[in-house]
Amino acid sequence: MSLYIGLISGTSADGIDAALVDINEHHCDLKAHLCYEFSPALRQRIHALCSPGDNEIELAGALDRELGELFANATKQLLERANTPAEAITAIGSHGQTIRHRPPGQSSTPFSWQIGDPNIIAERSGITTVADLRRRDMAAGGQGAPLVPAFHQHVFSSPTTARAIINIGGISNISWLAPNTPVLGFDTGPGNTLLDAWILQESGQAFDKNGAWAASGTVDSQLLQGLLGHPYLQRPIPKSSGREEFNLAWLAGILNDYSNLPAADIQATLLEFTAVSVSEHLQQCPGADAGGEIYICGGGAHNSPLLNRLARLNPAFKLDTTEALGIAPDWVEAAAFAWLAHRALAGLPGNQKSVTGAAREVVLGGVYPAAPKQE
Repeated sequence: MSLYIGLISGTSADGIDAALVDINEHHCDLKAHLCYEFSPALRQRIHALCSPGDNEIELAGALDRELGELFANATKQLLERANTPAEAITAIGSHGQTIRHRPPGQSSTPFSWQIGDPNIIAERSGITTVADLRRRDMAAGGQGAPLVPAFHQHVFSSPTTARAIINIGGISNISWLAPNTPVLGFDTGPGNTLLDAWILQESGQAFDKNGAWAASGTVDSQLLQGLLGHPYLQRPIPKSSGREEFNLAWLAGILNDYSNLPAADIQATLLEFTAVSVSEHLQQCPGADAGGEIYICGGGAHNSPLLNRLARLNPAFKLDTTEALGIAPDWVEAAAFAWLAHRALAGLPGNQKSVTGAAREVVLGGVYPAAPKQE
């Protein structure tokens, strides 16, 4: 076995997904996993850094170190759960926590910033750590995102059937895997980020469990059209997005004209916004009009009303979750970053220029060696 650990805290910043994966060039088997949850106060501090504010450098520096410790703790808990010693792990692939993503097309000086100090992860865990996985792609002219389509192609592609792997996390993204066609991948816009933010504001709940609150409301077609007017949705591919563009401040500006609309109807409309924006982007993929298969991963895989809408909006596709392909939907992204660590140590490219728009394919990430063993 060749064991790797993948770590990621996504746009929602609700915790660290950690996956222990057995990887070689022919397979990727999930061996163990856990979610290391963040406190509401920590989540709020992370979200605050996603927008301009006071004393940002000091706050980011402190949080970088704090999250490094938490990523290391998540690693230790995963190893204990799997009854596996640190010495058995080849490397950790740590995405970290994105606090700002300004890709080409959104900024004249593009950058992407993930925190969760990999020096601390390597030092505390005793495991070589690969991190800072987005910026080399950006140095080559790419978006730095999404990075998972290369992994999706490796583990989920079919030689005969077009497949769309749709990750619905805070932001949604599509990997379009069609036979004899370059892989296409891009962010479609919001996934759960607006749904989570709205229910947290209105009821104090961190998320809408199984989309129940959204299902209790009615979609407002006029509000939906206002949401679909977001300029990101009209940008050409390749493209990537984040909380910088889809957040409560933006939503509040739209809702100024809907002060009498029930909160549950707004939630229902936000769910429809996610479903429609994903579906309209899917139809932009070459050959999508012929249909194929959709496999959902990320937290949105647990939202039955959302999956039902995606199925109805895309009748030419069979829809399921990535569980049907061998990896449960909650752990696909963490497994992907374990795979990217494997690629980095093998000196193999981790990006795909057809996805990110980079000028070339490059080895991603910086390598932080394990601390030497004490005699």
